Amino acid sequence: MSERDNDALVALLQRHEAAILDEWLREQSASRRRGDPAQDAEARTTSRELLAAIAGALAAGGGADIAGAPWEKVRDILAELSARRANQGYSASDTATLLFALKQPLFRHLREDVKDAGKFADALWRASTVVDSLGLHATEMYQKTREQVIERQQRELLELSTPVVELWEGILALPLIGTLDSGRTQVVMESLLEKIVESGASIAIIDITGVPTVDTLVAQHLMKTVAAARLMGADCIISGIRPQIAQTIVHLGVDLAQVTTKASLADAFLVALKRTGSEVHLRQAQKG
Repeated sequence: MSERDNDALVALLQRHEAAILDEWLREQSASRRRGDPAQDAEARTTSRELLAAIAGALAAGGGADIAGAPWEKVRDILAELSARRANQGYSASDTATLLFALKQPLFRHLREDVKDAGKFADALWRASTVVDSLGLHATEMYQKTREQVIERQQRELLELSTPVVELWEGILALPLIGTLDSGRTQVVMESLLEKIVESGASIAIIDITGVPTVDTLVAQHLMKTVAAARLMGADCIISGIRPQIAQTIVHLGVDLAQVTTKASLADAFLVALKRTGSEVHLRQAQKG
């Protein structure tokens, strides 16, 4: 789209920018389920900035391909808008609809201002193409932000699902629940090593009672975690070895000879207490 081709749209925005903004805001408000004064004020500010940036880009000769230099400010506003709406829980279609709502006021004023049928059709096509490009770009920016949000939430969930608990002075416990894959192993290892440094623990119990299956990959991940803990000066005890898991480990030929294993967390805790020089005295309940 050349600068000459943009003349009709530029002139339209210069003459009716305030009216187009008001009509655009009404279109946006109609698409929202309920009114929110703060949300309305934010929409007005963003829409005003975006409409002015669009007018500036068109006046500078920006075409329908908004990847060009004239559209840089518009892209920045759309990126901020899309990221904000993604974090606020809006859908991608909600974000695109906000941009597509601009078509109605643009088309209405073009119909009133451009009397020549050929020029009207040409201006209508260009306006539609520009708005569609804006909507698609906003959707792409939204998707990128959502992917970042999902990735961050996954990391947070992994961290929450791998708590390192200090059971006793010098003794840590890391209960694992669910599948242990490469990504989670990295989080497990980092959490455990950080806690070892923080607490100065000499023994870490890795409890796999909640791990549904142990295959070669899971066993390798466990051994890597044990090796990393040893480098930090802490020995590991693996608890939660059920009969089925024991048979699987033997069948896979995984060498756990250098690692102490116990059937339950309680048994592993007793071993850890003895290694640290602590004594446990069991008191029998007196019968009255």
